[in-house]
Amino acid sequence: MRLPTPPAPHIHGGNRVSLVMQRVLLALVPGIAALVAVLGWGVLVNVVVAVVVAVACEAFMLRLRGRPVRLFLGDWSAVVTAVLLALCLPPLLPAWMTATGVAFGLIFGKHLYGGLGYNPFNPAMVGYVVLLVAFPRAMVQWPAVAPFAETAVGPLQTLQITLLGHWPAGVQPDAITQATPLDHIRTRLGEALTIGELRGGPAFGVLAARGWEWINLLFLAGGLALLWLRVIRWQIPAGVLLGLAIPALVFWSFNPDQYLSPLFHLLSGGAMLGAFFIATDPVSAATTPRGRLLFGCGIGLLAWIIRTWGGYPDGIAFAVLLMNMAVPLIDRATRPRIYGHGGG
Repeated sequence: MRLPTPPAPHIHGGNRVSLVMQRVLLALVPGIAALVAVLGWGVLVNVVVAVVVAVACEAFMLRLRGRPVRLFLGDWSAVVTAVLLALCLPPLLPAWMTATGVAFGLIFGKHLYGGLGYNPFNPAMVGYVVLLVAFPRAMVQWPAVAPFAETAVGPLQTLQITLLGHWPAGVQPDAITQATPLDHIRTRLGEALTIGELRGGPAFGVLAARGWEWINLLFLAGGLALLWLRVIRWQIPAGVLLGLAIPALVFWSFNPDQYLSPLFHLLSGGAMLGAFFIATDPVSAATTPRGRLLFGCGIGLLAWIIRTWGGYPDGIAFAVLLMNMAVPLIDRATRPRIYGHGGG
């Protein structure tokens, strides 16, 4: 009599959703520290407000959908979405706006599509774009880089501004806010100035945008750690950086007085945060190896186009959402051929 074959043993890789999300959060720490050092305590206020609202919205929607709250809250995905959105927001943004963006991203960008694993768009970028369209003026009021701000804003003053909406006596918004380097350069180029004339001004640092170069380098370090831990694949970050750098190199080579260098683009704005942490969202990104590379290249190219000729200084969010729409077509076009089947 033949005994039934027992089920085959399987080796568990230990790559649980919660573990992956926790590693992403740890990899963000160096970049967050740089943001706080350069732009002030409002970065941490945004993070705390976003996380609290995200957990509350996640619990509410899970209960509304009849899903186990503790189980799904334990995957840390809502916290990662909240932190990524918070890092994209101006540090002195009113807390109610931060809460609005997080709630919209999680409810409309995630749960109304069926929750984690079913959302076609990156929820953090959905929330960001909603805020950018609804509150354009507030979303461009970034604090001046710490050493060049006329008035320093401490932790208590930051809480007063963000939570109460009240500016302390003697502190004026114009004294501590300014355009981001990308926005400043784009505006000045529109006034018939050249990059050579702008160099040495408040927008330029040692390598690229003043202050933002160090922020991007530390997000790059965190992203490389994720690659080393195999939390993310290399294709999407490589595609984003190539898609951003190659057109920048071509146009900068022909006219360096009107177009920024590739290094400036790579180390300015949300380039590294977008390439390693936002575009690599495993749900809304392409899934095939070639598809991931094309997806990343599309994001980088669209971001460069928006930065150069669009109406917004940093186009990472719009580029991600536009490429999210193209994911089904990309995956279909780059589907690997099944072994033994012809290519006809």
